[in-house]
Amino acid sequence: MSTWGALAGLAVAIILILRKVSPVYSMILGALVGGLIGDMGLETTVTAMSDGIKDLVPAIVRIITAGVLSGILIRTGAAASISRTIVERLGSRHVCLSLAFSTMLLTAIGVFVDVAVITVAPVALTITRRLPVSRMKLLLAMIGGGKCGNIISPNPNTLVAAENFNAPLPSVMAANLLPALIGLAVTVWVIVRLLPDEKTKFAGEPVPETPEPTADLPSFRVSITAPVVTVLLLALRPLFGIVIDPLVALPLGGFAVMAAMGRWKQLGDSLGYGLGKMSSVAILLVGTGAIAGIIKASSLNADLIALLGEWHIGGMLIAPIAGALMSAATASTTAGATIASSSFSGAVLDAGIPGVWGASMVNAGATVLDHLPHGSFFHATGGCTEVSITQRLRLVVYESMVGLTLTLCSIGCCKLWMLFG
Repeated sequence: MSTWGALAGLAVAIILILRKVSPVYSMILGALVGGLIGDMGLETTVTAMSDGIKDLVPAIVRIITAGVLSGILIRTGAAASISRTIVERLGSRHVCLSLAFSTMLLTAIGVFVDVAVITVAPVALTITRRLPVSRMKLLLAMIGGGKCGNIISPNPNTLVAAENFNAPLPSVMAANLLPALIGLAVTVWVIVRLLPDEKTKFAGEPVPETPEPTADLPSFRVSITAPVVTVLLLALRPLFGIVIDPLVALPLGGFAVMAAMGRWKQLGDSLGYGLGKMSSVAILLVGTGAIAGIIKASSLNADLIALLGEWHIGGMLIAPIAGALMSAATASTTAGATIASSSFSGAVLDAGIPGVWGASMVNAGATVLDHLPHGSFFHATGGCTEVSITQRLRLVVYESMVGLTLTLCSIGCCKLWMLFG
């Protein structure tokens, strides 16, 4: 299939998403239109779409089971307990660091990045009542921390990237640990400070009603059980060669913290909440799989490699560039990482890049433009902090700076590993 067909399909999907059409239906229709424009024929187009979806079935199953961990962390108050404890321990002098680190940790242990920001937001709004600090800066700190945590998390974007590159999930998570830490430091001490101070400080002003963290939160020691158990189970593979699939490790982490709290009455509600969150992602992946199948069947891979060759850009940059472009098209880290890794994993591996680093660079690249206004993350993060659309738009450039920092650090780590690893 011609490259123009794949590009036309992407264009149709983007236009429909911008017109507020369901992203799933937008990408399915875009894939269908792209295949027909690319002269594949109806039957071949549907086959390519189905093949793309089939490739994602293992990842979809793992994502659904990951809802056990995410749901338990949120509904039992464990996530809120972790974030509040971090903010209290670091103190008011390090407000941006505490909020960024809290959001990073929550995302890193398996909470969706938008849910992590929403979880920490009540703490941030409480701070704006007491301290002369701009709500915009606090929101940027939380978003930056969430992006840093997202590239080292067992969230859907990392799961799918690891699956498509046939790389171990713990190794893909570990590969971006240093970029995440560097990104956190740059976010707090450089990028947040570049954001101009608002003329109006929010401290002391009436703040719309926002749910405060409940007083009946579990202790930090109990709450941290979930990430500790999950990380230990996933670490068995690189440390001792014992393979515990994320499909098992993530739910066990959730059950461990539930056992530590003894709140089994909340299990049903927690599982229902987690399933609801992950089901929406699983359905989204059906659409991304369809359009990824069309892209994979086209000559877009070869043409992109040829174009990068003319620009004298090495094969190493295929992964992060693909991640950034696909995240811009879908305004989603998960969809961007899915399409990029499904469509370009073969080209990246053929360029001699190890699967672990290919997956990690796609994952990092997908954070560069995943916050654009045609996605849900943009509106969810603005809404939870009572920020207007105009104010929220001012953060887009700074968010891209965070994603670009993570991507450049991931590329640098890959180069160092290939030179000295």
